[in-house]
Amino acid sequence: MSVSDTGPGIPPDKLKEIFDPFFSTKEKGLGMGLSIARTIVEAHGGQLTAENRAGRGAMFRMRLPLAALRK
Repeated sequence: MSVSDTGPGIPPDKLKEIFDPFFSTKEKGLGMGLSIARTIVEAHGGQLTAENRAGRGAMFRMRLPLAALRK
């Protein structure tokens, strides 16, 4: 699943920090949302990544493994 926007994107020098706990680009942000989201996705064997789109905006991509069929 991917979600993208057409905003200014993520400052290139901040892409590696975007998922760090307490990191925020917002003046009053707590910096916990993306960190918690990534922890949950990784606990289920997945990946959560962020990148800037060509042109304008950012894209977040979540990949989760297929669940094994249970009988």
